[in-house]
Amino acid sequence: MGNSVLKQHYETAAKTGVLRISKGKLTKFPIPLSNLEQVLRTLDLTDNRFSNLPQEIKNFKNLKHLTLDKNVLRTLPEVLGELTKLESLSVRDNILVEIPHTLSCLKNLKEAHFSGNNLQDFPLALCGLRHLDMLDLSRNSITKVPDDPNLSTLHVVELNLNQNQISDLSEHLANCPRLRTLRLEENCLTLNAIPRCLLDSSGISMLAIEGNLFPPNSLAHVEGYDSYMERYTAVKKKLF
Repeated sequence: MGNSVLKQHYETAAKTGVLRISKGKLTKFPIPLSNLEQVLRTLDLTDNRFSNLPQEIKNFKNLKHLTLDKNVLRTLPEVLGELTKLESLSVRDNILVEIPHTLSCLKNLKEAHFSGNNLQDFPLALCGLRHLDMLDLSRNSITKVPDDPNLSTLHVVELNLNQNQISDLSEHLANCPRLRTLRLEENCLTLNAIPRCLLDSSGISMLAIEGNLFPPNSLAHVEGYDSYMERYTAVKKKLF
């Protein structure tokens, strides 16, 4: 991306509050970006070469949407937690191995996308965020959903854990107050690893479990399945 094109992007962003620079081969923030600290609402740096997100990101206090897909980020800076107006955060297809605990400060976060990374631990830091509707952790290396009471404060409506290495699920998932869609496709779950409370006493109405260590239709023989199907059917009826 040439300098003249970048200059035009910056000038437009100063008026709209939206800046998208993809495939720019960036490894650090360009100097003109600092002039937009107070006006940017959306920053999209997809498909660049960031291995570290500069600490200067903390200065963009008015950001609502931050997209960092397809870089080479191994970690995220703790100062990211200072962007308290952030509503969506997308860090797909990087090499993240952990998520900073300071993300628990993102009280306005509605969507968090971390698919296609190297995460091994479930990010409990995102529990307690009351506006978080969608959490995508698919295509990582998570081996379990921990048996931690804090999990009951996860407020997501949809949790995507497809294509991990999960063999152990916590019963606390059944207590998530708004959880309706739980995606667990292509993991390492046995039928006995599915907590019965997910079926008979949760609010989950869509449980996707194909591609695990048991035939999906065998779930129909598990205690609580009828209760789950009542919720599933009720939701389907509302859609038609």
